[in-house]
Amino acid sequence: MKKAAVIMGSDSDLPVLDKTFKKLREFDIPFEAHIMSAHRTPEKAAEFAKNARENGFGVIIAAAGMAAHLAGVLASFTTLPVIAVPIKSSLDGLDALLAMVQMPPGIPVAAVAIDGADNAAILAAQILAVSDDSLAQKLTAMKADMAQKVAEKDRQLQEKLKQ
Repeated sequence: MKKAAVIMGSDSDLPVLDKTFKKLREFDIPFEAHIMSAHRTPEKAAEFAKNARENGFGVIIAAAGMAAHLAGVLASFTTLPVIAVPIKSSLDGLDALLAMVQMPPGIPVAAVAIDGADNAAILAAQILAVSDDSLAQKLTAMKADMAQKVAEKDRQLQEKLKQ
């Protein structure tokens, strides 16, 4: 199975990304996590992205707040899918979200919700599952479990409404 890369712009992003790590572990997806800055260590970020495919990665998750250029910088140096996680820091994370989704033509970046770290891991799993049937089965089971939980909540609501 290909690995996922989780790149954060600062160690202050770590509390949000703990959800990503947890979800990747639930899916048994191998991953590496690193701190790189689009502005303070651009050469390191570029070098990582240029070599990501050859180093066994299949997807990159990039989290950053404020100016939030990390996902775009990584995407400009790789053909791997890049998933951006805007971190709520200044302007309630709206600045980060806008920086991530307003990419120029030819350099796409997928973005999840502000602090949407668990969805980033699920999207990474879905991307990797395109070529991994075992992972696809785990995703199918997760969605079936979610549907069952919603059905149970609806059943409980219906019971409550009868009273």
